[in-house]
Amino acid sequence: MDFLEIDHQSALPLHAQVEDLLRKLIEKPEYQNGKLLPNEINIAKKLGISRSTVRQATNKLVYEQLLIRKKGVGTSVARNNISTKLDKWASFTHEMDEKGVVFKNYSIKVSNVVPDKEIQQLFKINPGTKVLKMERVKGLASEPIVYFVSYFHPRTGLTTDDDFSKPLYETLEKEHHIVVSVSKEGISAILADKQLSKLLSVETGAPILFRKRVVCDAGDRPIEYNLGYYRADRFTYTIDIARK
Repeated sequence: MDFLEIDHQSALPLHAQVEDLLRKLIEKPEYQNGKLLPNEINIAKKLGISRSTVRQATNKLVYEQLLIRKKGVGTSVARNNISTKLDKWASFTHEMDEKGVVFKNYSIKVSNVVPDKEIQQLFKINPGTKVLKMERVKGLASEPIVYFVSYFHPRTGLTTDDDFSKPLYETLEKEHHIVVSVSKEGISAILADKQLSKLLSVETGAPILFRKRVVCDAGDRPIEYNLGYYRADRFTYTIDIARK
């Protein structure tokens, strides 16, 4: 075990010192790539401290979702989950940029289609009217994370000639003079079918976070109907709720 020694004479509590050592240890490539951490008994013996002190330190990192502890297996580094807050709304690209998370487009497909009845009624358009449909798969350099399907009201003026590799809402505002104002959302859990398993590189039946979003302009008129399919093992929605 490549550990630095702890200082038994330090005013810093032993569990805090162990926590610092563990934070350094899990940055090593072998642990980032899935190697199990030394067990708590061996760490305690190496450092000359109690197992409960080591457990206190590892519990802190498990709570912070930096470590995953599996009974009968061991403790390993958690893969970084992508999270987004529900108490504010921004474009996906802008929000990931703020977090310093570099996302790439795996695929972008744009077409003109006749939408289903639900979208026709939402947009208040006549049956047979075509709308712009955009499909995107986005993710980290290592793997896809999310599959988006968007339908746009004809009033947006978006066409297949627009550059959809750019942030969408910036394009709407700068190129088409439409300012989005409100997002109305619903979130549920589903299982990946064959199409999603292929697009998101998961097994059929894997858990998926499904989000349905209606984006409205400043006049509260729907301009986008968006479906998002997020890998549940790589993406988390969070919300801060104040007590009344």
